Amino acid sequence: MRGPRWMRIGILVAAVSLAVTACGGGNDESAGGSGGDSGKQYVIGVSNTLAGNGWREQIQDLQNLISQGVNAIIVNPSDREKLDPVIEQATKKNIVVVAVDQAVSAPTAYVATNDQVAYGRLGAQWLADKLGGKGNVLYMRGIDGVPADSDRDKGFQEVMSKNPGIKLKEVFTGWDFTKGGDIAVQELNSGNYDGIWTSGIDYTVVNAFKTVGKQPVPVVGADNNEFIQQLLDGTPGAAVTNPAVIGGVGTAIALDVLEGKQVDRETLLTPEVWDLAKNKSTLEANSFPKRDATFSAAVSVKPYTTYTNDQLFACKGPGE
Repeated sequence: MRGPRWMRIGILVAAVSLAVTACGGGNDESAGGSGGDSGKQYVIGVSNTLAGNGWREQIQDLQNLISQGVNAIIVNPSDREKLDPVIEQATKKNIVVVAVDQAVSAPTAYVATNDQVAYGRLGAQWLADKLGGKGNVLYMRGIDGVPADSDRDKGFQEVMSKNPGIKLKEVFTGWDFTKGGDIAVQELNSGNYDGIWTSGIDYTVVNAFKTVGKQPVPVVGADNNEFIQQLLDGTPGAAVTNPAVIGGVGTAIALDVLEGKQVDRETLLTPEVWDLAKNKSTLEANSFPKRDATFSAAVSVKPYTTYTNDQLFACKGPGE
């Protein structure tokens, strides 16, 4: 079922970055390729909030994909509930909908996400342990109201409620690396922090210490390529995995459903915490110095993704 057909891999890789074109072909809003054991041809549409779409724009995206008659839609949702009516429209057209990276409440949708509550909890626990349960922490969230941010905050606050000696300063970065770095510079210039938790906007925060001339304190980030390099170079901190290839997981699930296989409605990936002291070999294995700074270093999720690294790296997104 998960054989290495190139066109099938093309679909997977398109969804890896949640782009709207595939290595194997397709138009501006959907990607076509072969399916599973039956060899049928499927068209899979992709809608991604990281392109700046709010929920209103995303509803229009999904309606456009429905009108094009795609077989499945992989969506990175901008809201947990507001997409439910359009997802129901897709279901009535026998279109499989898989929400990836963030959950939706639509009962007919399949959901494939990193466990974002655990993401917040694991990173917070690592930092609390590192600080001995006390100190000043800069709490750098993503986008207020977005499902993944709310879930991460839930996990983070579970840990902080047990560590009253930690004092928080909360800011929102919009998941923008430049903005996050600028905020970090401002905060480090105006105060002292014993640790920083970021919702994945990490390497520019580490760079901010050099900008202001201060020694780095422990920083919790994600599996971004440049941050992995910084950890390997000795920067204090830990990476919590949040693989971009969750899109590939979602596509594999969509193909299974289209092939008539029984699939759980929810697929939850458990994040891992990587630091230099305990996970040096893992960090080295997921280090790609020639890739972009923001490249997600966790490049596979077994058994869902089957492409090779070379196939993944060869795939180009829109405009590349």
